[in-house]
Amino acid sequence: MKYIKDYATGEYEEKKSRFIGEIFPIKSEEEAQEHIAAIRKKYYDARHHCFAYVLGDNYEMVKQSDDGEPSQTAGMPILNVMKGQEIRDALIVVTRYFGGTLLGTGGLVRSYTNAAKAAIDAATVLTAVEGYKATAEIPYTLVGKIKYYTETEGIIEANAEYGNNVNMTWHVPSDKLSSFQNQIQELSGGSITLAIEKYRWYNA
Repeated sequence: MKYIKDYATGEYEEKKSRFIGEIFPIKSEEEAQEHIAAIRKKYYDARHHCFAYVLGDNYEMVKQSDDGEPSQTAGMPILNVMKGQEIRDALIVVTRYFGGTLLGTGGLVRSYTNAAKAAIDAATVLTAVEGYKATAEIPYTLVGKIKYYTETEGIIEANAEYGNNVNMTWHVPSDKLSSFQNQIQELSGGSITLAIEKYRWYNA
């Protein structure tokens, strides 16, 4: 699953028709509608403001609109791009300024598809990782060995607070949890207690 960090925009041009793609991270349908209304106001002189948005890890809410373009030539291509790239919790609006030449069904599908892709390409896309957050208090004598192990295995050290000991936090992928627990116990001779909880984090 992938998520958009911030607003981004990209453009595509076909036979002098200008397609402005804009992507927004969203948390609700109301937020999506607010962005759509703002874009209609911003580009008040444009002919079409076609969009698609998706909400939920399993696409619990999906909506798309051709906004006056021929059926299935605008909103659905935008939605297909989002699903094809596994984007969640996002809105894409593509605003079209007509260039004087009719593009036909194929040209419209291609143009809205490319404008949606341009918006995503311009955005910072975060990949969700399902795993575990592990925390433990580590004696200074073991910090170096544990750091070497986690770095070698690609386990993310999320935080370290230094005091009498080092309170460390890691993000552990699900498939590495068992080996991580075993290795920590082996390195410490069973003296370290790990606190484990389900967790999701995001990698750029």
